[in-house]
Amino acid sequence: MGLFDTLSNDIGIDLGTANTLVYVRNQGIVLNEPSVVAIEKSTGKVLAIGSAAKEMTGRTPGSIAAIRPLKDGVIADFEISEKLIADFIRRVVKHKYLMKPRVVICVPSGITEVEKRAVRDSAENAGAREVYLLQEPMAAAIGVGLPVEQPSGSMVIDVGGGTSEIAVIALNGIVNDTSIRVAGDEMNETIIQYLKKNYNLLIGELTAEHIKLQIGSAFPMEKELSMEVKGRDLVAGVPKNLKLSSVQVREALVETIDIIVEAVRQALEQTPPELASDILERGIILTGGGALLRGFDKRLRQETNLPVNIAEDPLTCVVRGTGKVLEDFSNYSKVLERSRKD
Repeated sequence: MGLFDTLSNDIGIDLGTANTLVYVRNQGIVLNEPSVVAIEKSTGKVLAIGSAAKEMTGRTPGSIAAIRPLKDGVIADFEISEKLIADFIRRVVKHKYLMKPRVVICVPSGITEVEKRAVRDSAENAGAREVYLLQEPMAAAIGVGLPVEQPSGSMVIDVGGGTSEIAVIALNGIVNDTSIRVAGDEMNETIIQYLKKNYNLLIGELTAEHIKLQIGSAFPMEKELSMEVKGRDLVAGVPKNLKLSSVQVREALVETIDIIVEAVRQALEQTPPELASDILERGIILTGGGALLRGFDKRLRQETNLPVNIAEDPLTCVVRGTGKVLEDFSNYSKVLERSRKD
């Protein structure tokens, strides 16, 4: 392997609906950017990718579109995704390497064969030599440092932007998994709808995200928070301000959170009894951006009567998992799915 190491550079990609993170072997996490591409509508020319494109969301003139090419954790717009992946690979792989990189890409566990092919083709066209797919909950478990190769069971809940993945892992495999396409984006959407319905106030996606991060919660807090929200009055058509409390935001989020909690409950019901006792001992690990929602762990604890722990730095668990796989490729080969051209 020695010669290959100097000639090529392996990279791990957590291709997320909201953010894409890239890990380069021997360097760590080198890129963390929003999965957004801004294009000129008439020509299809790419104007910006990542943070610069996200800032344009909801603010673009008619001739420019800010697109999120991934929907619910999978590729919705093939061409744009390819440009996104190619741009990120180019940014991190320096030309000093003679060979194209090996790429490990994380995908949701509920992904179809067609969707897998879209991910693989995008990465190959973007300049990957070999593409390996790694299921997100498995990557998160490895990233957190769970002993995935052992027979004892671990349960991971990874709440991202587009999907929530609940998986029980043992012996290098996913024993059962529930993948639902309800996660962070859905939470933003319910906040938008709530303000529209109850206060005739129209806000954009970025504002909804901001509200969720500032005062969103899944469980009553000791000290409730509030913030000023600016938007457009749907009746008068003029900009208006509104003071919003965390109690109202929690009310807005309740349905989305209930769906995720219900999925966790179903996953526990399907878990073999031997593994269920392991989970009782170890608890559930919460990862992904959703883990940052205040009180989410408390709410899950209340519903399942199991210990629930938030992973350290939950946003990077998945990409750190790809990193560990790259650093010790031969050991982790069992958890990877090699993508071949059919």
